[in-house]
Order: sequence, then C-alpha cells, then structure tokens
Amino acid sequence: MEQSPRPNLVRFGEYEADLRSGELRRQGQRLKLQEKPFQVLAALLSRPGELVTREQLRQSLWPADTFVDFEHGLNTAVNKVRDVLRDSANNPKFIETLPRRGYRFVGTISAPEALKSGLETQPTGAGISTTKDELPKAPRHLARALLGLIEIAYLVSYIAALHYLGWIRMLAKFSFGPNQMFTIASIIVLWSAMGLPTRFYLCFALGFDYHLLGEKFRQLFPFLFFIDESWALMAIFLVPSIGLGFAFALFVAGVYSPFAQRTLIRMAYP
Repeated sequence: MEQSPRPNLVRFGEYEADLRSGELRRQGQRLKLQEKPFQVLAALLSRPGELVTREQLRQSLWPADTFVDFEHGLNTAVNKVRDVLRDSANNPKFIETLPRRGYRFVGTISAPEALKSGLETQPTGAGISTTKDELPKAPRHLARALLGLIEIAYLVSYIAALHYLGWIRMLAKFSFGPNQMFTIASIIVLWSAMGLPTRFYLCFALGFDYHLLGEKFRQLFPFLFFIDESWALMAIFLVPSIGLGFAFALFVAGVYSPFAQRTLIRMAYP
C-alpha cells in the first residue's frame, strides 16, 4: 500500500519545507534559514500562485507590539529566502515581486494536499507558530545609535592610544622594564592596526544601513570578541591618570562590550 505524504511537508522543485519543524532542505540536505525568512516562505507556500500583500505579511508575522522596521525586515527576509533558493528577483523561479504590493509564489508544489493538511494544524498566518523574541524591545533607530556610539568610542580609543604611545611606553618602562615596554608598545600598535579598519567598516555599514550587517557581524564576532576582550586590559595604563576605580569600570565595560554589540545588532538587524 502506498504511503501517504507526510503532513506539513511541502515539496517544490528540488526543495522541501517542513512547516512543523521550520526546516528547509534541498535534496535531503538541511539548509540554513532563519525563523523569520522561513515564516515568509511558508506564508507564500500557503497560497501558491496568489498575491500575498505586504500588509498581510506584516499583520501575521510582525505583531503590532514589535518595534522593528517592518519594511527593512521584510525585504531582508525575502532576500535571504531567495539566496537560499538560488532565486532571482529579475527572473524568479519561486518568488515573484509585485512592486509596492507584495509577493507571489510562482513555483510548482508537488504535494499540495500535504500543504493543505499541514496548514490546518498551524496558526493563522505563515503556517508555523511565531515565537516571541527573547530580546528587549526598542526602537530600531535607538539600537543603531547606541551601536554607533560604541563603535565610535572604539575608534577614538585606538587613535588616542597611538597618539599617546610615547607616554604609554614611558609608563610601561617605568612599571615593567625596557623589555616589557617594547612588547606592550608593539601589542598596542598591532591591536590598533586590527581594530581601526574593523571599526571603520562597522561605522560605514551602520551609516549606510547595510541590510546584511547582522550576518556580517555574526561572522566577525569571534574576531571582535578576541580583540575587544584584550583591549579591555589596556585600562590598566589609565590608572595613574583616572584612578583605580574608573579604570576598573572601563575594564568591566570593555569586557561586556562585545555582548552589548551583539545584542544591539540583533535588535537592529533581526
């Protein structure tokens, strides 16, 4: 006896989407697709060949109490879906854009009966349940502004360290000896050389609101974590000028800074 199609499993082209687990596969291999882009894809799959308006997507996938830039978030989600599906906006195989109106799934679904049964078991909207983000809610422009201030502060600290390098060398020589002085000065120059281009990139990406900044930052995070945690130790050289208490506060802020940046990135570029 032939086995009936699995509920919630939708096949189109060489892809299959599991609406219950929120997974997308190509020829059996799981593809990396975040929750929100998958929800957009599921919403389009639920109405193949029909227009799904931007307003319908906003109401079902972006609750009214969620403080995010909907236009930017939807455009980013659709672009990520197209990237995973190897699709093109100019010559669409799966997702067609209707300018200023919405999107339409134009591919061929090979298991529409499974799609129908799957959608009946899912909440209204995208075909899968939406979970609340664990991040605090805040206006997107505020998250971007705070992140910009952090990146500018790092730029200023690198430039200041290079400007006062001679004074730092004298202090290191007095405190640790001539051999350690050369080592410390070299580390500061090296860390500044690595940090400056990275901070300039982040500042420009923030300034131009680069829509893939969240993904790029996630790739950069291990490197940023390493240089930021190490740079926090430089607060020791400020003890003679600002005292132990303020220097320790700067050290703690430097240690926490990578995690604050990651949180702000996720809030501004979900």
